[in-house]
Amino acid sequence: MTHNQLPMILIVDDAPLNVKILAQSLESLYRIKVANNGEEALKISQREQPDLILLDIMMPKIDGFEVCRQLKKNTITRKIPVIFVTTLNAEADEEQGLNLGAIDYITKPFVIPIVKARIRNHIHLKLQADLLESMSLLDALTLIPNRRRFDEALTTEWKQAIRHKTPISLIMIDIDHFKQYNDHYGHGAGDICLQRVAAALAKMIVRPSDLIARYGGEEFVVILPDTNQQAALKVAERLREGIEHLALPHTYSEAATVVTISVGVATQIEIQEYFSPKTLNDAADHALYRAKEGGRNRVCSD
Repeated sequence: MTHNQLPMILIVDDAPLNVKILAQSLESLYRIKVANNGEEALKISQREQPDLILLDIMMPKIDGFEVCRQLKKNTITRKIPVIFVTTLNAEADEEQGLNLGAIDYITKPFVIPIVKARIRNHIHLKLQADLLESMSLLDALTLIPNRRRFDEALTTEWKQAIRHKTPISLIMIDIDHFKQYNDHYGHGAGDICLQRVAAALAKMIVRPSDLIARYGGEEFVVILPDTNQQAALKVAERLREGIEHLALPHTYSEAATVVTISVGVATQIEIQEYFSPKTLNDAADHALYRAKEGGRNRVCSD
């Protein structure tokens, strides 16, 4: 494991000596970030999303309790585990910290071997939780994002488009005459076909901000943030051509002798607060319907 792959720990303490002791004892095992006050801790947490936060309570302006409260209110940072490391050793303080969402409470003066053991255990649990979370967002057959991940991403990108006043496009994809493919080649072959189509589509989606997901059955969907209709149509045509060029035999298709896709494209240019992602979803679905009605193996826009 390279240094950049190591779990990241954010140490939050306004006492330089405490920071130095903790950092030196942990830096060989983890990537270390440091914040000397609550405001800085919140900014770093949002930007870097560390795997664990070691948080002092007694700090000026924003104390550790308030930092923890704000971390747990923020959808971006609420899943980051927090361990309070503090001189406050009253049971009421520990109870308050745990009730705010902290996973552990260590009192000073701390014993480094015990601190390291607790951190190791909590990091292990965090990485396991992250793995389970990522698996829950993948389609088990095609290993690309699933419908749940798509729904989350579309909501997020929709809000970003409103905030930044940028267009957003959606591409709906359906494998042509897939029922006939399953009927004549068998469901095992159908699964392999889905896997190959998904892999090919994913390979053609090149921008990190774009997302392709399995929508259900033989349908796929692509989110294209900050993309106008003309650019989205180019992407859609590239996807259509790419699948046709795979040349997967489909003797029983009425659209071609190989596996092909029908594609619907919708773009929302000016998003109003009272619109919803369903507006875009329905428009892309309507465009896909037109592509299928028009003979399949083609791209249509709403």
